Amino acid sequence: MKNIDTDQLLAASVGAFEIYQSTPFLKRADFLDAIADEITSLGDSLINQAHDETNLPVARLVGERARTIHQLRMFAELLREGSFVEASIDTAIPDKNPPRPDIRKMLFPLGPVVVFGASNFPFAYSTAGGDTASALAAGCTVIVKGHPAHLKTSEMVAKAIGQAIAQHKLPEAVFQHVSDTSFETGKQLVQHKLTTAVGFTGSHSGGMALFQYAATRPEPIPVFAEMGSVNPVLILPDALSKQNALIAKQYAASISLGMGQFCTNPGILITVEGEGLPEFINALKEAFKAVEPMPMLHAGIHKAYQEKLQNALAINEVETISKIDGSTKALTPDPVIATVSARNFISNPALAEEIFGPYSILIRAENMDELKAAWLALKGQLTTSLMGTEADFEAYPWLQDTARSIAGRIVYNGVPTGVEVCNSMFHGGPSPATTDARFTAVGIDGIKRWMRPVCFQQCPDYLLPDALKEANPLKILRRKNGKME
Repeated sequence: MKNIDTDQLLAASVGAFEIYQSTPFLKRADFLDAIADEITSLGDSLINQAHDETNLPVARLVGERARTIHQLRMFAELLREGSFVEASIDTAIPDKNPPRPDIRKMLFPLGPVVVFGASNFPFAYSTAGGDTASALAAGCTVIVKGHPAHLKTSEMVAKAIGQAIAQHKLPEAVFQHVSDTSFETGKQLVQHKLTTAVGFTGSHSGGMALFQYAATRPEPIPVFAEMGSVNPVLILPDALSKQNALIAKQYAASISLGMGQFCTNPGILITVEGEGLPEFINALKEAFKAVEPMPMLHAGIHKAYQEKLQNALAINEVETISKIDGSTKALTPDPVIATVSARNFISNPALAEEIFGPYSILIRAENMDELKAAWLALKGQLTTSLMGTEADFEAYPWLQDTARSIAGRIVYNGVPTGVEVCNSMFHGGPSPATTDARFTAVGIDGIKRWMRPVCFQQCPDYLLPDALKEANPLKILRRKNGKME
């Protein structure tokens, strides 16, 4: 779609929302399953198109498509279960002083949602990804602005969604796809008076631009932006002395996975000088030699990585542990692991900035107090990882509370790359990782971004939504007079 008329686009979305918001949960569930079926039916043609546009390996794309299909089916099951509306009922108490009226509450969809596709996940965070799946599950209509890095892939998925819409006889504008790649179009979509919320996965600069557009509207709207993270990893003293080779192997692989093009790439490792550190550095260097540089997603990401890498390596006292020359192939980065003292790291805030690609810097602290200071010098994160033994965790009981203040997900003795799509996953964190640390971009709770509570006081039963009627015709779990039933 070129030279779009945002007034026409949003008017159609509102018209569709007026119908779609009342679509029964079970029909919405079948619709999401149908989208999953249509994407599956595209077969190798979809994978090959994504591979051609993104340089991502076929195996990675097959796995990501499976994750996308799983997300759609997960929200379908949530709809069938029904408790996501968080129905709450407090029945009247006439003889209370003053009398308590009958009060009932549940969540309702916001309205038209604008979703911006991500460059590094052509399936799972794009056209039919988690934002779209959760918004459609909530009962919202969706407008997706496809990412220019994989527009043809996005259009293929958009057509699959259109097939599912037709199959279930839903309004066509329940889902709309925009191929116009201009920044001005994105701004117009966010600032349009009929847009009710925005989902974004990408750079900090891009996310904050959308956030500011939304905040300056006459009626501000929420922007749920996931903007990346350096995902600090703490390697604690006892683990460093006893498990240095194992940890080095794990993290060499994690740093280079997907050429570092994940928001959960471990960009910073923090440890203490002492027993095991020389062995760890040598093992990390040796394991990193096995990395084979591969082309990055597109020229913009490659250029930004190489420029930020050179700036970081030029800072005083930053030393290179391992560097692999990627210049033999187009768009191929130089994977690098560097190191610097905690003192120098704390005094150079630029070293804490995300370098999106196969890069990590090892921060060497003199003691645990300095390690903690370096850790706290970082801003909000999606994840933070603690590599330690039972002795480490007993010796430093403050670790968990500090980790909670920094990140939305705490990883113990594992790598942060890889975000499991399940009920208990939380993918978010304090600013600047996201614009709202209370919400997740992965898992069933992602639906809450696109809903708001409405309370009914003394409403006749026949006028109540089914989820709040006394007979509970939907047979869903509800909170009634303080008890779940």
